[in-house]
Amino acid sequence: MAMNTGGRLVAGSHNRNEFVLINADEIGRIKSVHELSDQTCQICGDELEITADRELFVACNECAFPVCRTCYEYERREGSQCCPQCRTRYKRIKGSPRVEGDEDEDGADDLEHEFDYGDIEALRYLQGAGATASAHGGRLVVDSRHDSASQTPEIPLLTYGEEDAASEDNQNAIIVPSLASHGNDVQSPPHVNPRSMVPEKDIALYGYGSVAWKDRMEDWKKRQSEKLQMVKHQGSNIPKGDLNEDDDYDPAMPAMDEGRQPLSRKLPISSSQINPYRLIIILRLVVLGLFFQYRILHPVPDAYGLWLTSVICEIWFAVSWILDQFPKWYPIQRETYLDRLSLRYDKEGQPSELADIDVFVSTVDPMKEPPLITANTVLSILAVDYPVEKVSCYVSDDGAAMLTFEALCETSEFAKKWVPFCKKFNIEPRAPEWYFSQKMDYLKNKVHPAFVRERRAMKRDYDEFKVRINHLVATSEKVPEDGWTMQDGTPWPGNSVRDHPGMIQVFLRNDGNRDVEGNELPRLVYVSREKRPGFEHHKKAGAMNALIRVSAVLSNAPYLLNVDCDHYINNSKALREAMCFMMDPTSGKKVCYVQFPQRFDGIDRHDRYSNRNVVFFDINMKGLDGLQGPIYVGTGCVFRRQALYGYDAPPKKKSPSKTCNCLPKWLCCCCCAARKKNRKGKKESKKSKHREASKQIHALETIEEGPEESKAGARPPLSQEKLEKRFGQSPVFVSSTLLENGGVHKGIGSTTLLKEAIHVISCGYEDKTEWGKEVGWIYGSVTEDILTGFKMHCHGWRSVYCMPKRPAFKGSAPINLSDRLHQVLRWALGSVEIFLSRHCPIWYGYGGGLKCLERFSYINSVVYPWTSIPLLVYCTLPAICLLTGKFIVPEISNYASIIFMALFISIAATGILEMKWGGVGLDDWWRNEQFWVIGGVSSHLFALFQGLLKVLAGVNTNFTVTSKGGDDGDFSELYIFKWTSLLIPPTTLLILNIVGVLVGVSNAINNGYDSWGPLFGKLFFAIWVIMHLYPFLKGLSGKQERVPTVIVIWSILLASILTLVWVRINPFVSRDGPVLEICGLNCNDQ
Repeated sequence: MAMNTGGRLVAGSHNRNEFVLINADEIGRIKSVHELSDQTCQICGDELEITADRELFVACNECAFPVCRTCYEYERREGSQCCPQCRTRYKRIKGSPRVEGDEDEDGADDLEHEFDYGDIEALRYLQGAGATASAHGGRLVVDSRHDSASQTPEIPLLTYGEEDAASEDNQNAIIVPSLASHGNDVQSPPHVNPRSMVPEKDIALYGYGSVAWKDRMEDWKKRQSEKLQMVKHQGSNIPKGDLNEDDDYDPAMPAMDEGRQPLSRKLPISSSQINPYRLIIILRLVVLGLFFQYRILHPVPDAYGLWLTSVICEIWFAVSWILDQFPKWYPIQRETYLDRLSLRYDKEGQPSELADIDVFVSTVDPMKEPPLITANTVLSILAVDYPVEKVSCYVSDDGAAMLTFEALCETSEFAKKWVPFCKKFNIEPRAPEWYFSQKMDYLKNKVHPAFVRERRAMKRDYDEFKVRINHLVATSEKVPEDGWTMQDGTPWPGNSVRDHPGMIQVFLRNDGNRDVEGNELPRLVYVSREKRPGFEHHKKAGAMNALIRVSAVLSNAPYLLNVDCDHYINNSKALREAMCFMMDPTSGKKVCYVQFPQRFDGIDRHDRYSNRNVVFFDINMKGLDGLQGPIYVGTGCVFRRQALYGYDAPPKKKSPSKTCNCLPKWLCCCCCAARKKNRKGKKESKKSKHREASKQIHALETIEEGPEESKAGARPPLSQEKLEKRFGQSPVFVSSTLLENGGVHKGIGSTTLLKEAIHVISCGYEDKTEWGKEVGWIYGSVTEDILTGFKMHCHGWRSVYCMPKRPAFKGSAPINLSDRLHQVLRWALGSVEIFLSRHCPIWYGYGGGLKCLERFSYINSVVYPWTSIPLLVYCTLPAICLLTGKFIVPEISNYASIIFMALFISIAATGILEMKWGGVGLDDWWRNEQFWVIGGVSSHLFALFQGLLKVLAGVNTNFTVTSKGGDDGDFSELYIFKWTSLLIPPTTLLILNIVGVLVGVSNAINNGYDSWGPLFGKLFFAIWVIMHLYPFLKGLSGKQERVPTVIVIWSILLASILTLVWVRINPFVSRDGPVLEICGLNCNDQ
């Protein structure tokens, strides 16, 4: 029998235990709920009742399994207190008494039912009592005139409404009948004759643990998978004729489907991995305390300066370790469900309800950022697996290069062939350069002859496209004296890089341009903001803010994706992965951005300079995701536009209050009032374990909020004057900031929109506004990414770390030593600038929404360059000790040796457990440790002094890089030697420690066996430094054609040691000493 819904879409509100009819008026709502009230309880067969709020009673908030209030209260009091289907513990519903184990319910004003067990007791003795009952507002009212003595004390067993003919008379079991009416009239239930129960049968045979129950559940699951019903996001206009009453409707199917399941879930690290990890951290803290106690109480009198210096450095390293370690206390992983996203928002055959996305690509100099690489990134965006009318790609050319403009024009034409090819054969990746360069059998799983034929044709088209791009690059190398001119003879407006007007060119419009197969293409827009002398343009951050304003005027998508020009989309479903978090009806509204890990191509297998940065992306970021979310790393990030506008996160709902179960009602009220008063001083950011747990079903009232709830969560309106002071003087842009769900204003012509777009990218638009201060990308540092994410977290937002199995984005990284050091130098310089600014996380953002451990992470991200000073000093100490014969530690006792061994073991155990739950290999972890030392004594040190000069004295310093030579072949760039002043400190450290080892060994040989004992500690210390600097030493030596570098280095070292041993042994001299003979000359004679 089909369920009659009056032609409306039925939606369940599970968080509030209510059903909502979308697009229905109040009368229709009440009527339809009454029509739906004929659902029956799956335990006793009774009809589900209507509550006092005229809502259908729902017992389980997770799966909505149909259970009546009678069975619900009985199960909570006498049973397992869990839902028979999903095994989730029942929560207390208003009107029902509390039971032991109920969660805290702050703010629940239901004290009159808090300890009301009378109804349950009456229900126990309903058999033979002939009780008169009625349903008043969903409560069972029992007439107390019956004699309680006549009631049997046995607890009745609930069955499926069937009697067992083989039952005996001495056992009692009842069948709870359905109430005949839901009105206010008192109805007397029919008398239930007691029936016997076979003693040999297990009690579970009568309940949901029986074989019949399992078979029934399997049948239900099979029917559910065959008859999935779509629950729309914003209502549905289903004609009444579509709901055919002759359809086979199974009342046993719960009111839920795949489309209402969660779009993502958290996957906590297993307790077998995380608990030992946390235990080791605590033990390491204890060992550190004992270590410093020993170090401070046992100075070295003959080397007091060395001892004091080493202790200061070790204290700094301990503080740095704490700042880095504790943000990894709650690591988690996440899993997305793309099929559920499609069922909810992108059902086949219906208009897509997925949100619009504006994609930002930033580039500056086409000579350093090849146009072919930028073109591949743009092509991967245009071919992404997302509705074409929902995607707009904006390319920011901050160098105003005509080469980039012409290359983008060629790219838009080639996209008309490339995009349909990608979508037709569902290829990955969708950047042609990387797709055609894959070393794989492209015929695998694609045996259709059409694919082979079209792939070969597409390969020829791409080769021709590359020829045209390379020709443009070759032509642009020689700039004409009068500058570049366009095809119509007009001078190129960007001939002067520092003085040119704003430029906007719409290459593709999703309402006009079509590919070779007649399908629409995403919008492609070229943007170059205005630049004039005397204005501060704020580099990449200023360019990104200009893109925010341009996109708001032209498309105004509610979500933004920013990628660097060399980071292409490697997973065509990356945008859908992000939408699983952003469009989550319950938790998505508090997410400011979804950060994807960075993965790289073109790096050698050994990754000697830790370019992949696996430890940071697979360990540190997972730890931050369990707190308030990962930090923003500058690329591969999907933003919520409203968060970039500087708005606060939506306020949190008030958590329910707790009432005690053992005190009178009047005393409970007093206790509740006292507890509420004490909670006012507590932080609102604390959440219970229940709220942190991943929800198994979404509340549909959060998808389509009612008027009252929308008003409660709305931001206070701002005056027009405040809006213009905040966002600027463009009325079109200011009005777009008020549209939380995006969308452009209809009725405005394209000419007017382009004029406004030019206006918002003018160089003086941001004057006297909050751009770069509270709105958009934040200025004040070359690493604007850290600062921007930090401001969002201070506003109470949270971020999400998404790691799909197929990497979402891939880019290129500098694999050469000098280039890598300069990249790290820029990052460290940005951290120093933030440390010296007002936005330093040590003193900024208190009283906001930033969590404590999240603040630890941000403090560590701006403090780490200062570690370069103690690190450089500490790496110099072993050489000094070997050269002077002194040491930083006195003669080690048994107690001290135990402490030192425990410290080293705890450090190793922490690293091993991190590698285990983070999925990081030993080689990647060791490379990260090595480059931490290499970068610390070079790039971080120079960044510290450069930042101090820039912030305090206003002096800008640059380091030149000079290429000295290279080789051809794979990874040839790896072996190019480029001299830079950054190489001086680590080179000096290497020479000092190698010389120290030679001197120490020679002294031990000369002084005898007694000197070898104290030498071992110094040698271990020096070899530790040399091992960490080994990749740097290998980079200096370049590529060896025949002899490996390691053999050359160790050969020199061993040869020096053997030479010293040879000199000491001196085999040409007798063991008894030299033989003295009288020469016959009298030396005293004059």
